[in-house]
Amino acid sequence: MLRKPLLLAARSQTCRTIVERTPVTRAMVKRFVAGSTQDEALPVVGELTRDRHVTLDFLGEDTTDTAQAEATVTAYRDLLAALGEAGLAERAEVSVKLSAVGQFLNSDGEKIALDNARRIAEAAKAVGTTMTLDMEDHTTTDSTLGILRELRQDFPFVGAVLQAYLRRTEADCRDLSGAGSRVRLCKGAYDEPESVAFRDKAEVDKAYVRALRVLMEGEGYPMVASHDPRMIAIAGSLAAANGRGEDDFEYQMLYGIRDAEQVRLAAEGNRMRVYVPYGDEWYGYYMRRLAERPANVLFLARSLVTRG
Repeated sequence: MLRKPLLLAARSQTCRTIVERTPVTRAMVKRFVAGSTQDEALPVVGELTRDRHVTLDFLGEDTTDTAQAEATVTAYRDLLAALGEAGLAERAEVSVKLSAVGQFLNSDGEKIALDNARRIAEAAKAVGTTMTLDMEDHTTTDSTLGILRELRQDFPFVGAVLQAYLRRTEADCRDLSGAGSRVRLCKGAYDEPESVAFRDKAEVDKAYVRALRVLMEGEGYPMVASHDPRMIAIAGSLAAANGRGEDDFEYQMLYGIRDAEQVRLAAEGNRMRVYVPYGDEWYGYYMRRLAERPANVLFLARSLVTRG
């Protein structure tokens, strides 16, 4: 019942202002966001990469200003250089939202986003790591996959995210299951219409398994982004059935969620990657995390009542 209102609130400037002015929110945000700056995020990466891998997201989306897109590119390039200097690039990559680097800028948005993503990919290549293109709502899917195809001509290590709840995703998995391809499969975090997405949880779960089977049977590198114990168990079984070892696929979870399970999977010899966001533009990301886990909303509500 709370999911749709929270996802709508994620795009509301009024709601954003209210939430950002609530002091208790900052304490909760720390659970999911590794600081506001690169200097705050890097120690978190250093700690996590002792037993896990990391993908870093410099928070920001729906950029409509060229200067802001340029600032995001600079932040990623600086981050990648810092990862290289700290000796962390082997276990840490970056995740990039194309809307943050210009995808929605006037009629040339796709070209601007491609050029900017190419600059980030060059920085990733220079330090010996990879990058993954995050997926946003369904209206961006074709554009994102088009940019991915262009990037992979020069940077074949660039991966992409596919969202299982979209009805098209099983077919997209088949298209992206070839050798060298890297695909992060998640369930999906946006409020999509029934015409393009499965809405029922059971149907989403079934779609996830179908898509995961395609990836596991393919020649690419599946990245299993889920906190669902059933999906994790199914992924392990499918990997074993297809002869995949610890270097042939990985699990991914969000920073601040199911940390003990992350540690367990890593300790068992699996490659476990943590999605670590940082930066001041945390609002949209934070609201989607609340929408995914109602218990977080209850915790925030109790904090607000107690404070009052």
